[in-house]
Amino acid sequence: MIRVLLFLAVIALAALGVDWLIDRPGSITLVWQGWQIETTVAVALFAVLALTAALLLLWWLLTSIFHIPDAIAGVMRGRRRKRGLGAVAHGLVAIGVGDGRAARRSATEARRLIGDEPLTLLLRAQAAQLSGDRAEAESAFRAMLEREETRPLGYRGLYVEARRRGDDDSALQIASRAAAADPKVPWAGPALLDMQASHRDWDGALASVERNVSAKVVDRSTGRRQRAVLLTGKAMDMADERPEEARSLARSAVDLAPDLVPAAALAGRLLAEAGDYRKAAKIVDKAWRAHPHPDLAEVYLHIRPGDAALDRLKRAQGLQARSGGHVEGDLILVRAAIDARDYALARRLLQPHADSTPTRRVCLLMAELDEAELNDRGRARAWRTRALVARPDPAWVADGVVTQNWQPFSPTSGKLDAFVWTVPQESLSASDHRLIESDILAAEQELVSKPEPAEPEVTPAAEEPLEPEIVATPQAPAEEFTAEAPAVEPEVVTPPTQPVQPPSPPVAKPAPASYIRPAAKPEIVLPLAHAPDDPGPDDDGPVDLTRSPERATV
Repeated sequence: MIRVLLFLAVIALAALGVDWLIDRPGSITLVWQGWQIETTVAVALFAVLALTAALLLLWWLLTSIFHIPDAIAGVMRGRRRKRGLGAVAHGLVAIGVGDGRAARRSATEARRLIGDEPLTLLLRAQAAQLSGDRAEAESAFRAMLEREETRPLGYRGLYVEARRRGDDDSALQIASRAAAADPKVPWAGPALLDMQASHRDWDGALASVERNVSAKVVDRSTGRRQRAVLLTGKAMDMADERPEEARSLARSAVDLAPDLVPAAALAGRLLAEAGDYRKAAKIVDKAWRAHPHPDLAEVYLHIRPGDAALDRLKRAQGLQARSGGHVEGDLILVRAAIDARDYALARRLLQPHADSTPTRRVCLLMAELDEAELNDRGRARAWRTRALVARPDPAWVADGVVTQNWQPFSPTSGKLDAFVWTVPQESLSASDHRLIESDILAAEQELVSKPEPAEPEVTPAAEEPLEPEIVATPQAPAEEFTAEAPAVEPEVVTPPTQPVQPPSPPVAKPAPASYIRPAAKPEIVLPLAHAPDDPGPDDDGPVDLTRSPERATV
């Protein structure tokens, strides 16, 4: 609207000017080289305007003629660029569908047409990675470092390639250079932090956390958690050599993250070793209320060395009351009750967990309870067998690694604070567990209800006549018994002092010791599924259920 008003204003001013010149006529006389020209002011003005327009048109024509070669070159460059961008588009589509050969062909054509531009460098690097040509990919990423707009991508690509070939030192240097060049790059700061933590460079990692928080790559709460994890890892490394400094670092970690279980457990243990039992109990109890964990319970129950089992039972009862109904509180109390020989309390707490779908830890506790209270080693062995196929208990899990010992970083990827306390993923489904446990329960009931077979009673045959003496032929040596060859009947010699008796029906005679056939193996009452490292029952004889097996350990 404003432009329309301005245009109308200009037209109006031009009309007013023309009208003003018409109302005020005048004359202009021009004398030059004997020529004299007389005209009015308006005509002279229009002539000047026409001459100016003609000169401008002539200037445009001349410049256009002189710029024709440049225009032709520009048109050619435009056509090449259009073809090059088309090759880049085809290459990216080929990368998307996984056609490495077509991607490399498009990258070569794009580089020939438009040179090493950001898009062609990216296509070249990705095509090389898709084809497995690591050297070509690294060459493309190094070329990106020479351009300001592609430098962060070049650092990222070189870092990834260094990690793929397992060169952690080069990866650490590249991440450090990328973080120094631009601290706000989202990947550089965290990557450098993970590399420093995996190399146990705790001081450098703490500095990286501060830099990431300052650059707003991570928020402050995440930064506090990362500092607590790093302080815990540093304290774990120096706990044996410098316990005082380790104790201070662990307490700082607890202040930053009170719910970090490894930090609270380590701080409680170090404080208890220093004799500060009250402070240790306070730290562990606070962490237990947030996350009931067996490591915290282990530190809390053994906070004073030399305590009796009844004292530990009282502390376990306190933990169970403050666990908020968590299953870990019951299991800790069961463990303490078994140690204190309060079997009634242990069975009352453990039986509901065993009746539902018991975990491996519950099965092992039931085996220990049956063996300690009832001295029923057969039932204990059955519970240990069920533990082989029972649901797993929670553990520290990170990148597929399952362990009972926490670490500040993942041993697979090196990521900081990767371990999570959770139930590991198992291959058996819930229906498989129920089917296997039902079979084991049936076998267990059969074991309990079926009495042990009595040994056969040997009664002498009183009415049988005396058997003649068996004398082996001296020329034929005794041969070892084989199942394929039948035994040779020995020669029977009748003593001359007795009268010759009429032939009687053949009577079974015991063979010599070297000819006794091994007895058949008795049927195994309880079919047991064994772990790879459990040899199970001896194959040379019947299962002895009265022999105590070795105690299974978690």
